[in-house]
Amino acid sequence: MILKYIFVSLVLLFLINCNGKTEINSSIADQNNIISPELQYTEAMVLFDNQQYNEAVEIFKNIERIYPLSDEAIQSQIMQGFIDYIILDYDAAILKFSKIINKYPSLKNIDYVYYMNALCYYEQISHEGLDGKYNNLALENLNQVIKRFPNSKYAKDSYQKIILVKSNIAAKHMDIGRFYQKEKKYTAALNRYKNVVESYEETKFAPEALYRISEIYLSLGMVEDSKKTAAIIGYNYPDSEWYKYIYEKITKENKSSFFSKSIEKIFN
Repeated sequence: MILKYIFVSLVLLFLINCNGKTEINSSIADQNNIISPELQYTEAMVLFDNQQYNEAVEIFKNIERIYPLSDEAIQSQIMQGFIDYIILDYDAAILKFSKIINKYPSLKNIDYVYYMNALCYYEQISHEGLDGKYNNLALENLNQVIKRFPNSKYAKDSYQKIILVKSNIAAKHMDIGRFYQKEKKYTAALNRYKNVVESYEETKFAPEALYRISEIYLSLGMVEDSKKTAAIIGYNYPDSEWYKYIYEKITKENKSSFFSKSIEKIFN
């Protein structure tokens, strides 16, 4: 009988203890709920600066839940997207940034959201690749930053990144063009080089592409077309090594041609 009373007493103590802990946890949750969004956001940013991303995200989510109409709630969404970007979860970041763009098109710092969205695509360009989807997606989204926010501080960096993306694409065109030229598939090679000149003229590959075009014309005996292309190199890139190379080739070709004509006159 005594053992029975002891057992009942222990059970009651356990239940009281559990109930006490539940009340304490509930009290802490209630305290978090009544803290202003400004203070919670500040606390979350401290955690973020200390690279405690999971803890920061929990507070950002809490701000969204308790104060959905506050400025801090919107900034919390942006920060959650930025954290996804930092930890390389680009798909999750793109989803969050796209949601913000659609929901808050007039947001004061919406240019930053567009920029971060573009960076998520840009960072996934891992190597030279003509058909890589991220080349085109990065170009499309970086161009949006420039077109929508030409005076934004993010526009200049977006333009520089566009040049890098275009250089990435142009490099692949040049590789393929050189291969075709080596195989004497001149039409296919010309198409690649002309594409670089017309679509990626701001890249470092444009003068070489013009040189290759002029070089192919020489190979085909189209000397005048070769000279015209060489003149374009001289006009647009007078200090380029490629202008020097094509000038030397055409000069050599002219001398060979003059010598051949002289021989013909002797024997005819």
